[in-house]
Amino acid sequence: MSTKMTSSVRRHSDHFEPQDTDPHEQRRLRGQLEQIDYAAYIANKELIGHTLTGLDAASLQKLAVLTAGARAKWAAEALRLAHSGSPVTPDQVARLTAARTAFDELAEAYEALRRMVERGYAVLKPS
Repeated sequence: MSTKMTSSVRRHSDHFEPQDTDPHEQRRLRGQLEQIDYAAYIANKELIGHTLTGLDAASLQKLAVLTAGARAKWAAEALRLAHSGSPVTPDQVARLTAARTAFDELAEAYEALRRMVERGYAVLKPS
């Protein structure tokens, strides 16, 4: 099983890899798995394509700027706490956690949208 690290979230790939040494059985199983993957591709393309009809480069740029702002706010909050010289309070930790969570969510959304475009699930409208 392979592991993929995206920001602070680990994703495990649970795709089955045939261990059978019979080449005919491996081909048959790969064919079935390709059919399953293709069905998932079609479902994603249809559902995402119908949902994200207004997606354009300007929208992704706005999301990128919003994500960068959230990252900067999180880092600035951490530095502010470091420079205060005081022990960190639970309220301060909660604010820092909220800033990190906002950044993580925005970064994941940006990466997901980028993958959707890359895989052809969503099409960018011309600017």
